[in-house]
Amino acid sequence: MKTTKIEWTDQTWNPVTGCDRLSEGCANCYAATMSLRLQNMGLVKYKNGFDVTVHEESLDEPLHWLSPSNIFVCSMSDLFNEKVPFTFIDKVFKTIKKATNHRFQILTKRAERMAEYFRTRSVPDNAWIGVTVESSARKNRIAVLRKIKAKVRFLSCEPLLSDLGKINLDGIHWVIVGGESGPKARPMQKEWVEKIQKQASEQKVAFFFKQWGTWGADGVRRSKKANGKLLNGRICQAMPNV
Repeated sequence: MKTTKIEWTDQTWNPVTGCDRLSEGCANCYAATMSLRLQNMGLVKYKNGFDVTVHEESLDEPLHWLSPSNIFVCSMSDLFNEKVPFTFIDKVFKTIKKATNHRFQILTKRAERMAEYFRTRSVPDNAWIGVTVESSARKNRIAVLRKIKAKVRFLSCEPLLSDLGKINLDGIHWVIVGGESGPKARPMQKEWVEKIQKQASEQKVAFFFKQWGTWGADGVRRSKKANGKLLNGRICQAMPNV
């Protein structure tokens, strides 16, 4: 059962909410805006706004979801934020290991901390781990991810803010690309997307183009819906073959 508009997943699970801006991709963070909105609406879970908060009461939620799903972990945070203790992350992975009917997608900008965590722990087979690579300055995260033993490793190049140039996708199984949305969105060039798509194809990596966002393929500013998700007239939304 799909309960989120994020096209590459089915459901979201937020045992942690709130985060801290780390790199250029965080400048217009949707989660920060949404957290404050939910706080103003009086939702108890967001009483701390966008301050990092762990939620013990949310840890067992996936165990009650019977339909097998892809579950994005911490869409409103970063599980590997420095303020989240490893002891709590252990509890998150305890649930993941129990919920074998689901696949969990974990995305971070804190590749080094994720690598530190997994130096003494194994990645469950039903956990996909990924890093955000929003610009060429952040390609170093790929090398860190590659060294972690996992069934699926993926990149999220969203929002894509620059030409990534040559990318070594050895050991990577999936690449997601998308443009930025919102009033302060920065434009994404069509050529940047095509270069990533070409390299993914050459290196036999699944390629998923999520959306253009606020700026279309032609460089014109429109609504996200109007710009759509077609890349050269096609929907390109492959998933890892696992």
